Amino acid sequence: MNEIRVMVVDDSVVVRKIVTDVLSEDPMITVVGTAPNGRLAVAKLEQLKPDLITMDIEMPEMNGIEAVRAIRATRNRVPIIMFSTLTERGASATLDALSAGANDYVTKPANVGSVAQSMESVRQQLTPKIKALTGRPLTGGPTAAPAAAPVAVRPPAPRARAPKEPAVLVIGSSTGGPEALTKVLPLLPASLPVPVLLVQHMPPVFTRQFAQRLDRLCALTVVEAADGTPLLPGTVHIAPGDFHLTIGSSGAARRTALNQAPPENFCRPAVDVLFRSAVAAYDGAVLGVVLTGMGSDGRVGAGQIREAGGSVIAQDQATSVVWGMPGAVTQAGFADEVVPLGRVAEAVLRLLPTPRPAAAFAAARAGGLR
Repeated sequence: MNEIRVMVVDDSVVVRKIVTDVLSEDPMITVVGTAPNGRLAVAKLEQLKPDLITMDIEMPEMNGIEAVRAIRATRNRVPIIMFSTLTERGASATLDALSAGANDYVTKPANVGSVAQSMESVRQQLTPKIKALTGRPLTGGPTAAPAAAPVAVRPPAPRARAPKEPAVLVIGSSTGGPEALTKVLPLLPASLPVPVLLVQHMPPVFTRQFAQRLDRLCALTVVEAADGTPLLPGTVHIAPGDFHLTIGSSGAARRTALNQAPPENFCRPAVDVLFRSAVAAYDGAVLGVVLTGMGSDGRVGAGQIREAGGSVIAQDQATSVVWGMPGAVTQAGFADEVVPLGRVAEAVLRLLPTPRPAAAFAAARAGGLR
C-alpha cells in the first residue's frame, strides 16, 4: 500500500515539529507539507494532494473550522482530524468542526512536562486514527472519499427462538459517530416507547456539550447521564467521558449507574459494558445499534444481546466513516440488519413496540418509575 500523505496545519511551530517528527517515525506515513493557518492550507491542497490533514482549531487569518468549511465547499473529501483542547471552548469548537465536515479529532497534550511526553501522547492518539481513516486506497484522485473494498456481509447467526420485543434501545459509536448520531436521533419521535442509552467514545466535557447539542436537534430529551436517574421512555442518556454507563435496578425500576472500572477495548466509556448491562437488566429484551467507529468495541456485547433474545442493527460499510465497530459485529454474525445510515432510524422504529398514545406516554413520564 502507498504511504499515507499527511499535511500538518497548526500555527505553533513547536506543535508542527512534534507532530511531524512523530508521524515521520512511521514508515507508512509521510508528511508532505505544513501550514501555519487555514488559508495557506487551503491554498496548498491542490499542490500537495494529501491523503489526510491534521488541523488546529485556533489559528490566525483562517481558523480550523473555517478551513474545514472551505475544503468541503470544493467537494474535497480528504479526511481531516482536528486538534482540540479539553476545555468547554475547545469541545464546542471541535463539535462545530465535526458538523462542518471534519472526520475526527484528537486532544492536544495538556499539562505535559516534556517534549517526549507530548510526542508519546500524539503518537498514541493520532497515528491509529490516521491509519483507520486512510487504510483504504483513495479512488478517483484526492477529491474522493476513502473507499473501502466492499466486504461480503455475513448473514446473521440463526436463532433458536423469535426475538424478544425490545424494552430498551442501546447505541454505540466512535469515529464518525457525532455526525452519524445527528442524522439518526432527530428522526426518532418524542413518543419513543423505550429509554435510550448511548456510548459515544468521547472525553469529559465533550459529552456534556454533545448532549446539549443533540437535545436542541431532537424531539427526544437528550442528557449526559448522571448516576441514579430513572430510565423513562423518550429520554436519551449519553455516557459521560471517562465513565462506564450501566443500568441498575431497584425493584421494578431501572436507573442509570456510572462507574470507573478499568477500560474495556481500551475505552471508557465502553459499548460492551453498556450492552452487557442492558442484557442483564432487561433479560435480553434489548435493541442494540452499532454505528461507525474504529476498533471492535460492541462486538462482544452485540453477541450477548442476540444470545439473550435481543436484536442488533449495524451501520453498513458504504456509509461508515470507519467500518471497524459495525464491521466487527456484522462479520461475527451478530447483526440482524445491516443498513445505510439514512435507514437506521427507520429500522429502529420498525423493531420497537408501537408508541403509546400521547396521553398514556405523558402519564408514564410524569408518574412512572419513581
